[in-house]
Amino acid sequence: MTIARAPGKLVLSGSYSVLWGAPALVAAVDRFAVADSSRPPVHVAEEVTAAVRLGMLERPVFVDASALRTPEPGGGSRKLGLGSSAAILLATLVACRGAPKDDEDRQALFEAALRAHREAQGGGSGIDVAASTFGGVLRFRRADDVPRVTPQALPVGVVISVFACDEPAVTASFVARVRHLATRAPLAFEPLMTRAKAGAHATADATDVAAFLGGLDQQRRALFELGQAAEVPIFTPEVAEL
Repeated sequence: MTIARAPGKLVLSGSYSVLWGAPALVAAVDRFAVADSSRPPVHVAEEVTAAVRLGMLERPVFVDASALRTPEPGGGSRKLGLGSSAAILLATLVACRGAPKDDEDRQALFEAALRAHREAQGGGSGIDVAASTFGGVLRFRRADDVPRVTPQALPVGVVISVFACDEPAVTASFVARVRHLATRAPLAFEPLMTRAKAGAHATADATDVAAFLGGLDQQRRALFELGQAAEVPIFTPEVAEL
């Protein structure tokens, strides 16, 4: 295969708590990274470099990920938080190695991409890799080294609206501060994470809109307090205002 595309993602539920074993919900979006193995690369993502280093790819190729970015005043662009790194990696792997032939082949693709993604980022849940590999709406749980990923339908009547802030939030540094809180002040951290995980379970198990929103509200309250305790703006001023 010469040209392949992979979608970006939206995490609908389970932010942060997914790293502590809670089920998360993630949806693939209709914006894609498109790889062309017949063209030389212009920019090479760290995840693709890791895949080459691990022997998964012979070389990087051209990838257009502009659909997962937004233009900046004066030229250039920035990420939208749609999982562009994972989408670039998956599109590159499929363009160079061919599309998965069956479910087993797709699972093997996921595990390879997850390994390269973690190699580049030094960890992470892998939820964006799952969205770019499997598509659709997924229930994702990090219960072991290879997360459990299953398709899931949202309750009838749920509608997702997407907004983008003018300034990106550095999630990796926020997560690091939350992990630090868990180590230095477990008595403060554990009740908040327990509440966030309970909300994630309620959202993932919801069968109607009211239960779905109730679980999200439980997570919102817990994560707001968690951000205050860890001294990071999990809820940025723009999100808090919204």
